[in-house]
Amino acid sequence: MPDPIQVEVVFATPDRQVLVSVELDEGATVEDAISVSGIQSRFAERLDECPVGIWGRPVERSHIVKKGDRIEIYRPLARDPRDARRALARIQRFGSSS
Repeated sequence: MPDPIQVEVVFATPDRQVLVSVELDEGATVEDAISVSGIQSRFAERLDECPVGIWGRPVERSHIVKKGDRIEIYRPLARDPRDARRALARIQRFGSSS
């Protein structure tokens, strides 16, 4: 029987961060780790629709986890970064012409 592996599941909002360590069997997926962690019950957000990654690298929920992985659940962007930069440039352009 294979040894269990330890991974961490993390999700953060602007107000708080939750990190849960879980023990899984080899061959477990990101989705398995999130489910076992119970992290969904701690937040109102629909975490099943959020993108995920391991150590900052986007992965699919079907990705097989390895010992020591840090599974990150990413919140959707409030605003597209390109749109935000354009809006800031417009504000700065109009502000500097005064």
